[in-house]
Amino acid sequence: MSARRSAAAQPQNNSSDSPAAGQAGTRASARRQPRVETPKQALPQKPSAFAGARLRWHFVLDGAVLAILLGVAVLGFGPTFGHSPAYLVAGIGAIVLGLGVAAMGAHWRFGLIPLVGVGFLVYMLFGSALAAPNEAFLGFLPSLDSLRGLLLGIMLSWKQLLTLAPPVGTSVEVMVVPYLCAFVTAVVAGSLAWRLRTAYWALVPVVALFITAILFGTAEVFLPVLRGSLLTVGAIAWLAYRHELVRREMAGSISANQQVQDAAGARASLLRRIGMGAGVILVAGALTMAAAPVLTQSSSREVLRDTVIPPPDLHALPSPLTKFRDYVKNEKDTVLFTVEGMPKNGRVRIAAMDNYDGVVFTVDPNSSASFSPIGDPKALNQGTDGEGRDVGLVIEGYQGVWIPNVAVARSLSYQSAQGSTPTLYLNKESGTALNLAGVKDGDSYSMDVQFPQVEGNKLAGSEFGRVNLPKLENVPQVVGTKANEIVGEADTPLKKVQALESALQREGKFSNGLDGQAQSNSGHSAARITKLLSGKEMVGDDEQYATVMVLMARHLGIPARVVMGFYLDEKDTGNGASTIKVKGADVHAWVEVNFAGQGWVPFNPTPDKDNVPNPPEPQNASKPKPQVLQPPPPPQEPADLPPDSAPDALDTDGKKDQLAGIWGTILLIAGVAAIPLLIIALPLILIVVLKSRRRKKRLTTGLPTDRVGGGWSEVLSLATDLGAGPEPSGTRRESAAALYGAFPAAAGTTALLAERADAAIFGPGQPSEDEVATYWQHVEHSAQGMTGSVGFWKRQRAKFSPRSLLADARLRAQERARTKAQSKEADRGLWGGESGDDQGRAGIRAKLAQMMKKS
Repeated sequence: MSARRSAAAQPQNNSSDSPAAGQAGTRASARRQPRVETPKQALPQKPSAFAGARLRWHFVLDGAVLAILLGVAVLGFGPTFGHSPAYLVAGIGAIVLGLGVAAMGAHWRFGLIPLVGVGFLVYMLFGSALAAPNEAFLGFLPSLDSLRGLLLGIMLSWKQLLTLAPPVGTSVEVMVVPYLCAFVTAVVAGSLAWRLRTAYWALVPVVALFITAILFGTAEVFLPVLRGSLLTVGAIAWLAYRHELVRREMAGSISANQQVQDAAGARASLLRRIGMGAGVILVAGALTMAAAPVLTQSSSREVLRDTVIPPPDLHALPSPLTKFRDYVKNEKDTVLFTVEGMPKNGRVRIAAMDNYDGVVFTVDPNSSASFSPIGDPKALNQGTDGEGRDVGLVIEGYQGVWIPNVAVARSLSYQSAQGSTPTLYLNKESGTALNLAGVKDGDSYSMDVQFPQVEGNKLAGSEFGRVNLPKLENVPQVVGTKANEIVGEADTPLKKVQALESALQREGKFSNGLDGQAQSNSGHSAARITKLLSGKEMVGDDEQYATVMVLMARHLGIPARVVMGFYLDEKDTGNGASTIKVKGADVHAWVEVNFAGQGWVPFNPTPDKDNVPNPPEPQNASKPKPQVLQPPPPPQEPADLPPDSAPDALDTDGKKDQLAGIWGTILLIAGVAAIPLLIIALPLILIVVLKSRRRKKRLTTGLPTDRVGGGWSEVLSLATDLGAGPEPSGTRRESAAALYGAFPAAAGTTALLAERADAAIFGPGQPSEDEVATYWQHVEHSAQGMTGSVGFWKRQRAKFSPRSLLADARLRAQERARTKAQSKEADRGLWGGESGDDQGRAGIRAKLAQMMKKS
């Protein structure tokens, strides 16, 4: 035993061929040889993220999807910037730049610090053209102002954006927000999509941009259904596509040394995944479109601008209408302000009041839109048509926080007498502006004003607009009773309003309560309104009549509000002059009613000043009369009641309109929800049309032998769609044998079709038309047997499967490549290939000789 061990171990210790001996010899020779210094080699560079097995267009598709999703998110900034195209240029341009920086970082494998450095340089270099065109040199070259704005905007732009009333303008102080947000999210999303194996993390910055646009937006909801559906459907489809790529890569790595045998199972699994993915996308899109209208119906949408700087507390401010009688009595000859550029019959507004508490009409800050600091003085009201007119005001004796203005003001350039420009607040819906510091003597400002023109024909056929107005409180009961009596049988919105206006003008008496006039108390409380409507005569001025008409209109469901301001009488000689001086005696109050498509239309319910109360009748001394027994009164006949004018009856049209609006909304939601169905159905319809066209071409085009071969091709196409397509290089008999195991019910017919196709194609002559028709009948019988041997869902899947179409496309491509190669080979043989001139001429002579012999 020990001898064998020593003998067995002997070669291992002494053989020079063993690895140990070789290593020892190498180490010994290395010790004997002098040491040679070798230069240090650089570390191998990391490969590009685009150098994998994926095709380049896959990465381009990733970038396109991210650009679309991020672009949809940028649209959320639209209401903040008044839907100006400038914010879109900044946001979309930033997305393109951000994806470019992400592609550079993925290609050269930048770390965090180099990526941030490159991103900062690109942000500063291109930011002047995209986010600061007003400050940039020539509109696109960097300047000191644009670079300063871009740099400071990183820290200060959010505050500037949230403290300005929309539209906030296009200055660099606010444009940095969409530009910077889109740029950063694009860099992060592109880096995550191209550097990570899974794409789920790449959607985090996309959602973050959506949320940022909402938080920095306004209470207006901009395309919620469309944007939400695009985000949901696009994200799910892209994630499914990326998941399929990862699955294929993993399957390819596992089966690199062992070929997958179950090709039919793999195809069935792929179709199952595609069907499930389409179903998920369909359900997600439908749920998004159905839920979006419900989620966006809330009228109190909270955004950051509502909490960063709260709107001014109007409850602490006195109502402008309370000073109405003071202008009439104490400041009737005082020049309040000078107006330049006012057209004839133009009106200067102080405030629009829509809230009543039984004591006073006030400005409700939450009825239409809250008061916010004016952002861009050059763009107060977006969407107005027509040319504006410059109107200038210089304050003299007027005092208060309410800024006299003209509707519809599209710009406001304010210059304070104190030097510094105060913070101005604006309620765009009511056209009311505020200066909490107070309007002072010497203040001046100019406005670009558009005077709305009301067309009588359109107004007569218009319905009332849908606006959000506060609920009135402590309204006297006599208001509703009087309103129902006045309106009567008026059947159109305009006739109802005109009935209220004309009744007050006709039955009312005018008096300001000044010396020499009939007694008329000031104020418009519930007690004063009750006295006005319950007395023998209605006596009052603009303050009472405007209040009464609005209260009646609101009782009937008519959107109305009281407006106080100044304007000259039509008979005044200064009416229409280029410069007019407005005095306290020019104060007025009127009513505005909202009509759909027309906006707020003014009405004047105040009677003419000449319509004064009748003097009281003299009271004569009463003479006593003898008491005489009077007969009992005759029975009273039942009074004829006026037609039902209760609010429920009068609101029938409104209910019908509301019902029509509900059905219109339902149809709109159904139409929008059908968009993803149509998108999914279009490829399926296209596949069916292409297959029908292919079948018709095989049946009717070419020689009879071609049509017989087309029938066999139809059988192979159906087998391919069913997941059992034979090898395309096999003969017809081999293909029929391969189909025998997959479709045993059609085995006999399939074998017969293969034999008859070979006989018709390779036999002498052409088959007759009857033989072709009989052959196609067998094709139909074979197809029925093949589809009958599988389940229902597999038949439906085969009907819409594109496998056979793709297989035909591959065969055509291979045929074109083969024909092109043969043509090149023939040209090379004809001209002698790449040999010299003598060899080329010899080749030509040989080819010509062969052709002569054949002829």
